[in-house]
Parts: sequence; structure tokens; C-alpha cells
Amino acid sequence: MDRFSHDGLTFDVVDSGPADGDVVVLLHGFPQTATSWSKVSKVLTDNGFRTVAPTQRGYSPGARPRGRRSYRMSALVGDVVELIDQLGAGKVHLVGHDWGAAVAWSVAAAHPDLVRSLTSVSVPHPGAFLESMMRSKQILRSWYMFVFQIPWLPERAATGRPDGFAGMLTRTGMTRTETEVVRREVLESGALTGGLNWYRAMFLSGPKDLQRRVRVPTTHVWSDCDSALDRCGAELAKDYVRADYRLEVMEGVSHWIPDHRPAELAEIILARIARS
Repeated sequence: MDRFSHDGLTFDVVDSGPADGDVVVLLHGFPQTATSWSKVSKVLTDNGFRTVAPTQRGYSPGARPRGRRSYRMSALVGDVVELIDQLGAGKVHLVGHDWGAAVAWSVAAAHPDLVRSLTSVSVPHPGAFLESMMRSKQILRSWYMFVFQIPWLPERAATGRPDGFAGMLTRTGMTRTETEVVRREVLESGALTGGLNWYRAMFLSGPKDLQRRVRVPTTHVWSDCDSALDRCGAELAKDYVRADYRLEVMEGVSHWIPDHRPAELAEIILARIARS
């Protein structure tokens, strides 16, 4: 599969590994695309798994609807559900990083019949994240989420001063080479507004979406040098899982775990799969 369609949109997909392997669906975050999973995917496919990484809503050239309502969580979840259905492989192992983790949590909670295991990277269950806002310094770490609510100005600033946007990313731990990929795949391709609309739609989710528990085997991965996410949310995530659960803490690594510790992350995913 190199594309799939849903809701009148067409999504690009990176499909790797043996066609008959158990499927691992990999969901990227902001501001990246499916290519951010390439190093992790290599390890998984070498172990006999088929990896399917979609470039998600707002990022794929054929899937950039206008308006923030098109990016509410129910729409993002619907895209992943349709992808799994079109794969026709039954239950999948679901992995997500950053915003992709938020979507993965929501898919696993709402559609446990489609998910064999969940590995979330960096971002905890949405309910745990909200709770951490009130119980830690998470709200201070999330200052940029509120800036991104402003219409058009963040896009104008990022595209007008791409070196400044790259500098913001390097302060979170990205390398200069990685920021060049973001410039090419997100800024120059016109995907930034779509990516920012994920943030602009986050207040459109209902309270039920934040409280729904996950009932599939789950591992959450958090890194202690993540400038965007407090450990509190990682610790609280266990309260939102009603199945086998494990917290893995990576030391000395920034938010960009799939880029900087791909082999270690892949081993954690493989361990979760083996326990499921």
C-alpha cells in the first residue's frame, strides 16, 4: 500500500517489510511525516514485521482540509481506523509519537477490537496529560500550544523566518540535519497549517474522549530530557490503562526518541509485542 483514501482525502503511506508479517502501524507527530519512522521501521522489518506509516491529515498533500474542525480527534482517529480496515490484516500493533501518540491512545481506547498492542512515545493518555497540567509544571512546558492557537501568525513567522523556526526545534533537541528535513517536508511543502490545526482543534474534544480507558496491552515511553513533557503525565498514564502496562524511561534523550534512539525504541516495541 502506498496510499489510502478516507473522508474525501488521500493519504501517502510508507509500507515496508514482508507482506505477510504482523502489521505495526506507526503514527508520526508534529512537525514530522512518516519518514520520521524510517530508522525504527528498519529494525522492525528486519525482525519480520510489516510496518505501515501514514503521513497523516494535514501533512499528506492530498489530505489538507481547511478549518480546524476537520482536525478534531474523532477525524484523526477515523483516518487510522480506515487505514487498518483497508489493510485487511486484522488487529495491528499500534505505535505513536508526539501527536501520533495522542491519536494512538484514542484509537486503542475507542476501538480495542482493532489493536493488539499499544506503544505510546512521549505523549501520555490525553486524560493523563490534562491531569498533569494541574498537578505539575506541564502547563508551563506547553506554552507553545497556546501560541499555536493564533490564526495564521505562527505560519507567517515560521515561513518568513525558517531559521528561527529551526532554532526553536534545535532547542528541543533536534539536530540541524533534522530541521532541514522539517523545512523541506513541512514548511516548503505547505503542510505547516495542517500540522498546526491539530493544536487548534484540541479544545473541540469532549470530556468523554479524555476519560476513556485503554483495554489493550500498553507500553508508554518517556525520555528525561524532553523539554515539552513533564514526567508527571508519564506517571499518571497507568491510571488510564485496564490491561498489562509498562512505563519505560529513556535517560539522556530529548523529545525526538524515534530519531535519536531508534534501535532502543524498536526493542521496546518488540518487547511489548512479545508480551501481548
